[in-house]
Amino acid sequence: MRILQAEGYDEPRDALASVWASFLNTALPEAIWMPLPNIGRDSIKAYCEQWGINRLILSGGEDFGLSPMRDETEHQLLVWAAECKIPVLGVCRGMQMMAAHKGVSLKLVNGHVRKRHTLHGSLAHEVNSYHRYSLAECPQDFVVTAQAEDGEIEAIKHSALQWEGWMWHPERETPFNPIDIDRLKALFK
Repeated sequence: MRILQAEGYDEPRDALASVWASFLNTALPEAIWMPLPNIGRDSIKAYCEQWGINRLILSGGEDFGLSPMRDETEHQLLVWAAECKIPVLGVCRGMQMMAAHKGVSLKLVNGHVRKRHTLHGSLAHEVNSYHRYSLAECPQDFVVTAQAEDGEIEAIKHSALQWEGWMWHPERETPFNPIDIDRLKALFK
């Protein structure tokens, strides 16, 4: 989750956009879900095992590198998810985290903030876009499943694990896109 500083308090707060609840209740009505706190590499694995976490979404918000605690927590979540073969969806920053986890750098891009564009590839449809950074290249063990009109990578899929990354925000669509819902159901089956 995004880490915010609460006004009037000298403490950081984990935050998740409330539209995630609506999206997940629509896409996966039978699922019981919970936000995971940014508690760092030494605690997150035990936390997930204690709560029986069996699917993982790395949400968007904040540029990668701005919150070391979030970066550290999400990196360890990916280590744990790979070990346990946990399905993972990385949304926007979450996809960037997947790439960084594999050693891929990010690059600034133009024309991807508060825009809509059409995807090309196996996930071809129109999506929203809110990101300033894109992947410099496709991470090892992943394939590109969608690109924007300008050639930037918009979606990736792991070749062996049930992991996908989407640079758009399915939770911000009104109404929610049935393509995104079906894709999430297939990933988390």
